[in-house]
Amino acid sequence: MTSLAISKPEVIQPGRLRLLLRYLRRNKSLAVGLVILLLLTAFTVGGFLTMDTKLAYPLSVLPKQPPSAKFPFGTDFFGRDLLAAMVVGLWQTALIGVLAGGLGTLIGIVLGFTSAYFGGYADNAIKGVCQILTPIPPFLIQVILAGSLDKRDVTVYTMAFIVVLLSWMGPTLVIRSQVLSMKERQFVSVAKLSGMGDIGIIFVEIMPNLLPFIAASFVSQVFGAVFASFYLAVIGLGPLREPLLGNTIWSAQSQGAFFNGWWWWPIEPAIAMVLILGSLALINMGLDELANPRIRRTE
Repeated sequence: MTSLAISKPEVIQPGRLRLLLRYLRRNKSLAVGLVILLLLTAFTVGGFLTMDTKLAYPLSVLPKQPPSAKFPFGTDFFGRDLLAAMVVGLWQTALIGVLAGGLGTLIGIVLGFTSAYFGGYADNAIKGVCQILTPIPPFLIQVILAGSLDKRDVTVYTMAFIVVLLSWMGPTLVIRSQVLSMKERQFVSVAKLSGMGDIGIIFVEIMPNLLPFIAASFVSQVFGAVFASFYLAVIGLGPLREPLLGNTIWSAQSQGAFFNGWWWWPIEPAIAMVLILGSLALINMGLDELANPRIRRTE
C-alpha cells in the first residue's frame, strides 16, 4: 500500500519594497510628506543643474518683472530672478534645518544615553540643565543672539549655530526617558550576563531599538530649525544678501510689495515655506506611528 505525499503550497513572502509600499499606502501622512519632500528636492537639484544660480542675487536681471516665459517666477525690486532665488533659498533653508537638526539630535543622543544609562552625577547634571533651559522661550534667546551680531558676520552657518544652541534639550529628555525604560528590559540583562560591555549594549542592543524614536526626533528638530531660521530672517536678522525664503519675504515686506502690485514676490517664498513645513510635519506624524507601539499597526 503506497502513501501519497501531499505537498504543501509554497508561501511566497512579499519583498521589502512591496512591504514598504503597503506600509506607505496605509500610513498616508508619511507617504504624502515624503512625496512633497521629494518634489521639493527634485525642484532644487534640477534648478542647480539647469540654471545660473548667480541670478538669485541683486542686480542680475531686470527688476520688478511679473511672471512670464522669460522669468517664470518674476523678478523682485533688487533685480533678482525669483526662480533662481527659490532654488538657492530652498537649499539654504534645508541646509540650516539639516545642520541644526542633525547636530541637536546628535547632542541629544550622547547626553540622553549618558544620563539614562550611567546615571549618578551625570544624570542629575544633564537632567537639571535641561529642566532649567527648557522653559526659556528659544525665540527670545535666538533674537538676542542674532541681533547682537554684525550683519556682515551673519551667514547660513551662523544661523544654524544660533538655532542649535537651544535645540538639544528636547531630544535629550526624550531619548533619556526611552533609554531608562529600555535598559530594564530582559534582553539587556541577558547581554550583561553574557559579558557584553556597556558600549556594546548601547550600540548593539539598545540603540537599534530606538532608531524610530531617533528618526522622529531628527525630523522634529529639522522642523524646528527650519521654522526658527524662517522667523529670524522674516524680522531681518538673517544673512540679508542671501536669498533665504525668510529674507525674500522680509525684503518684499520692507519694499511694500503688495501695495505696489508685486504680488508674486512674497507669495512664492511663502508657498515654498508652507510646503517645507507641511512635508516635515506630515513625515513626523507618520514616524510617530512607527515609533509609538500603542498606535503602531502591523501588516
